Amino acid sequence: MKLLDSNIIIYASKPGYEFLQAHLVATDLYVSAVSFVEVLGFHGLTPCETAFLEEFFANTPMLPLAPSVLDQAVKLRCQRKMALGDALVAGTALAYGCTLVTRNTGDFDWVPALPLFDPFLNVSAT
Repeated sequence: MKLLDSNIIIYASKPGYEFLQAHLVATDLYVSAVSFVEVLGFHGLTPCETAFLEEFFANTPMLPLAPSVLDQAVKLRCQRKMALGDALVAGTALAYGCTLVTRNTGDFDWVPALPLFDPFLNVSAT
């Protein structure tokens, strides 16, 4: 199972990042309820990006903020200073056993039980 971080979803909606769209059609792909709020609430979206993102969220399973997610997020924030959104996304990945797909691996690489994948690492320069 893969959980998309908000930054990957936003990048995929923008021109020049078409290579990310392959990550948006995986069958084992999920999003967090936090990403729904972060992405659709992003202040810089164009109407075209908003339409793309609304369709994406309508067709992608969303993992809820269950008590197990909240417990994981609290544990993470007790260990280290961490943004609330990041803690909830990481907590979602941990609670549901997902690999977190993110460009910001440095925000999460200190969490030993959290598998990370950065789709930008193997992209050829154009």
